[in-house]
Amino acid sequence: MQKNINLEEFSRDEKIRLMEAIWEDLSKNEENLSSPNWHKNALSETENRLKNNKESVKNWHTAKKRTFEHV
Repeated sequence: MQKNINLEEFSRDEKIRLMEAIWEDLSKNEENLSSPNWHKNALSETENRLKNNKESVKNWHTAKKRTFEHV
């Protein structure tokens, strides 16, 4: 069943509550959740770069600020 929802009609708080409700419903059966192979590979590559000092860890606030400076 498909329903059209106009998200612009919802406040930010309502959208967040809706997202949380959807995620809670999707995650009820955790055994059915799996990450795609590309995600495992990307995490492994990042871990290797960290181990070889080719990448550093940034706190979330700094990373977010840096990301949105380029938008």
